[in-house]
Amino acid sequence: MSTQQSSSGNGRALEFGLFDWIEWENQPHSKIYEERLKLLEYADKNGFYCYHLAEHHVTPLSLAPSPGVFLAAAAQRTRNIRLGPLVYLLPFYSPLRLLHEVCMIDNLSNGRLDLGVGRGIVPMEAAHYDVNFDDGRDMFQEALDVLIMGMTQKSLNYVGKYYQYEDIQVWSEPQQRPYPPLWYATNNKETVPWIAQHGFNTSTVFDDNAEVKQHIDLYRQEWQKHLGDEGRLNSHVAEPKLGLTRHVYIAPTDAEALKECRAAFETWFFNINFLWDKHDVPIPATLDFDDWVEKEVMMVGSPATVREQVGRMVEESGINYFNSIFAWGDLSHEQVMRSIGLFVEEVMPALR
Repeated sequence: MSTQQSSSGNGRALEFGLFDWIEWENQPHSKIYEERLKLLEYADKNGFYCYHLAEHHVTPLSLAPSPGVFLAAAAQRTRNIRLGPLVYLLPFYSPLRLLHEVCMIDNLSNGRLDLGVGRGIVPMEAAHYDVNFDDGRDMFQEALDVLIMGMTQKSLNYVGKYYQYEDIQVWSEPQQRPYPPLWYATNNKETVPWIAQHGFNTSTVFDDNAEVKQHIDLYRQEWQKHLGDEGRLNSHVAEPKLGLTRHVYIAPTDAEALKECRAAFETWFFNINFLWDKHDVPIPATLDFDDWVEKEVMMVGSPATVREQVGRMVEESGINYFNSIFAWGDLSHEQVMRSIGLFVEEVMPALR
């Protein structure tokens, strides 16, 4: 396809986000955070819609197990880009405490919070918080009920199996009304009807274009059927963002990009597998560098190559939102900034 004028599967211009884990590196953590904030300052000035930060615990995959703390810092260093956890792991929190945190960040960012929620996919992380992983779905639903109630009412009265609140006056409130846009990230097609019915923004990861298209098509079908329903949780968002999250690495030539990111992939692979390997549990995904490069599940190459890959991704999957990962593995800050700079200058203009 020509990438001179690329649009999403519904004819709208493609929007761009940033996804991040903030992985462990053998250097001062203050330096890691500062370099990430500099990346965000650059993205803030160059048309990215939102910065999405994952939440993971007791793993080198994440130095941001409290994503709200980092997002509050990012709010003070940026002015335009929206900021959001993708996702808050609701069963790990006191819903009342998280309610206060969400309201604070939305106000500190001047109404730029995008609120991602989920229950978690790593049983070993849940165990460290004395959370029964099998209870996660019900705990998630109750916690979400409490969050929505707390952001829309002045007092909190709730009786559930896991959380109970009686006549608690709520002084915190979000700047955005009725509350920040909601996100739910998933690869599980069984979850798609529920998130589509409520109009959640969403993003999938690690799937090829054909698999993503099935996901997106199912979402659009369910979303259209339930547009008029009462009680839709994300009804204040006119059209949801249907996204795909992928690693990106751009260098001046294909050969240089492949060589440099192959080494970085080994580090990222160790980090994401750490807890699964430690507990001798198979990770529920296929993570193979050469397979990903061949299937374009990872965007690697020169600006021209990546431009064509992103164009094909949009055309074949039907997404309207590309959630790109620029800082991953042990890529240096200089490599990350060169990569995103080439993306902004030579890829994004052809895809808007």
